[in-house]
Amino acid sequence: MVTGKQRGWRVLIFAVALAAVASVGHAETPAPAPKPAQIDRNGVIILIRSTLLALDQANKTGNYTVLRDIGAPGFQSNTAARLGEIFAKLRNDNLDLSGVAVIDPQLNLLPQIEANGLMHMAGFFPSVPTQVNFDLSFAPVNGQWRLFGISVGVGSSAPAAPEPSSPPAAQKQPPANSAKQPVPAAAKPPAPNGTKQP
Repeated sequence: MVTGKQRGWRVLIFAVALAAVASVGHAETPAPAPKPAQIDRNGVIILIRSTLLALDQANKTGNYTVLRDIGAPGFQSNTAARLGEIFAKLRNDNLDLSGVAVIDPQLNLLPQIEANGLMHMAGFFPSVPTQVNFDLSFAPVNGQWRLFGISVGVGSSAPAAPEPSSPPAAQKQPPANSAKQPVPAAAKPPAPNGTKQP
């Protein structure tokens, strides 16, 4: 005969077993891979330009209300004052983004839909002497793509020569009667995409 106390233990063990099976099932389920966004080139350029020009106007005026208001609800959780703090360095550096109105962007990450439903793209405007780098995310809101995340920076567009390597240090010859020390193996460079090397 099973007492109430024994029955309680069976339920607890069964619940733990189900939790273990459920966690194994979740661990084996890979996250869905990003898929290409169904948006034409003109739509991409409009989104990039309108976003960066809104940021440029906000930086020039110090008023981030419009930039905030064109964003998705998740972006609007930032106050205009908070956006002013976030972009203070760009504003203080007097970064002029108006050139994005006439220069075509170069994408190094084509628009793709991430597992969270956001459209993500990244690239740069190859202006001289500095290029404008951007990384943008948009959320679907009422049939429109609205700004969800933005990162903007500048970098040199001129090709850079590689750093000269330092001359090897003069190696001392070990005394004739010294024992040989093992030579450490050269470190392997990290594998791309986080894969392990043998």
